[in-house]
Amino acid sequence: MAILGIDEVGRGPLAGPLVVGAVILPDEKPEWVLELKDSKKLSAKKREALNEIILHEAVAGLGFVMAEELDAVGISEALRLATRRAVKSVQGLHREFLQIVIDGKVNFLKQTALEGYVSTVVKGDNLIREVSAASIVAKVARDHYMVELASRFPNYGFEKNVGYGTAKHLAAISEFGICEEHRKSFEPIKSMVGFTRPTDMKKNTTLVGKQGEDAVAEYLISLGHRIVSRNFKTRGCEIDIISVKNDKIYFTEVKYRHNGGGLMAITETKRQQMGFAANVFLKYNKQFSELNPLLAVAEVVGDDFAVKNWFSLGF
Repeated sequence: MAILGIDEVGRGPLAGPLVVGAVILPDEKPEWVLELKDSKKLSAKKREALNEIILHEAVAGLGFVMAEELDAVGISEALRLATRRAVKSVQGLHREFLQIVIDGKVNFLKQTALEGYVSTVVKGDNLIREVSAASIVAKVARDHYMVELASRFPNYGFEKNVGYGTAKHLAAISEFGICEEHRKSFEPIKSMVGFTRPTDMKKNTTLVGKQGEDAVAEYLISLGHRIVSRNFKTRGCEIDIISVKNDKIYFTEVKYRHNGGGLMAITETKRQQMGFAANVFLKYNKQFSELNPLLAVAEVVGDDFAVKNWFSLGF
């Protein structure tokens, strides 16, 4: 009986995303499965090694909720959103499961079609192998994200504190203020900036666009892409997501329309603007110059920000 294990990472930090992992292990359990345990009880080297094996030999999905969206909806709703997104990414791989085990006490799939399949297990990340695997892929994915974040915002030590409120991190916030990846709804930042949660998210077009981009980023990660940049701006165009897979680098434009039809916005002029922006990126990022560049477009629809289409436009 296939089990889908679910665990989250990043509930408490002051910066960075909340990440939920979802994993189905192989039917015939190989020896490495016996090494699985709560990611916090593994060394970083061991987590990395097991993560590679899980991604290649098991079925794994991830669900991200970024800081801005988390601030808008609150931590409880963020946990539900990230869980649904992780499950959806696994379902997109067409692997069936008969039971879902979530670490902890809360069924984050309540009031969904999968509610009845869920069991919650306290300390499940150290008791249920599938949940252990989910904790590992979520932890490694989030750690990688925070290391990349450290290169963009070097003042905060994200590569070491992964967003948690250490003394050095708090001192950096006092000295430099916050960056866009800090959670404004978490104390002590909330009091510092006077944060008030938006009351009508549908009118917040910037946040809605970012949710669409987050959904596409998660989708690309599930396909094996590595996200190398987001919202790369030039004078004439902004590239929403830049990702690398194998020998190719993709420059993806994300179009969200609640009822579909977003692809109609990709005109020939828009395509030329994207090509110009891509060339600017490659000019100033020589480490990617040997890769084959491709423009791409993603269409996101609905209240749950589902990725309907993603395909290459050539170059």
